[in-house]
Amino acid sequence: MGQADARLRAGPGGVIVLRQGRDGPAVLMGQRGQGAVFMPGKTVFPGGAVDPGDAAIPLDLSPTCAARLGAESARCPTALAAAALRELHEETAQAFGRPAPWPDPPPGWAAFAARGLRPDAAPLTFVFRAVTPVGRPRRFDARFFLAEADRLATDPDAFDGAEDELSYLAWVPLDETRARDLPFVTRLVLAEIAAGMGRAGPPEAVPFLRFEAGAQRITRIA
Repeated sequence: MGQADARLRAGPGGVIVLRQGRDGPAVLMGQRGQGAVFMPGKTVFPGGAVDPGDAAIPLDLSPTCAARLGAESARCPTALAAAALRELHEETAQAFGRPAPWPDPPPGWAAFAARGLRPDAAPLTFVFRAVTPVGRPRRFDARFFLAEADRLATDPDAFDGAEDELSYLAWVPLDETRARDLPFVTRLVLAEIAAGMGRAGPPEAVPFLRFEAGAQRITRIA
């Protein structure tokens, strides 16, 4: 890794929790603070970087998801999925988990364990990957996961206990997201989600956005 890539961090990027309602599908989003170093004021999905304790979380991933997450990456696929679940819970107080005692959770997981839950990656589908361009003050190799809200172990309308990294947490109708102040990659991910509505199972291939020689390039992880 060259000096320009030294700041590149592994992060799930975000979890797109999709909720079906009488008025159509909606996604869970929040607004980053105006003083945030990374994407201030933007409306985003809950998410963040991988922490050391995430690699210790045992999770069952589908073979397809695990293979795609591990493609062109030295990162452990289950650590990426665990980070997504942990960040979702920290930022929204929402959890995908199964009831089970967890007396000795790794660092960062105490609040999750206090709910009487262990994390469950079965609801997650890997749907997008993006690498931040060289030269940015913070760079991420981000993965985005899609999950259905009806598989949450928590009340989807209860955000009590969420950390203050995101404000104005809300279920935003999918057809209204374009009116929000969104990062470029978030717009691409939402377009991919909208295009796949009604599809059963994982996508045929996962889009992978990266920048080479100053130009963006999208390939597919099959």
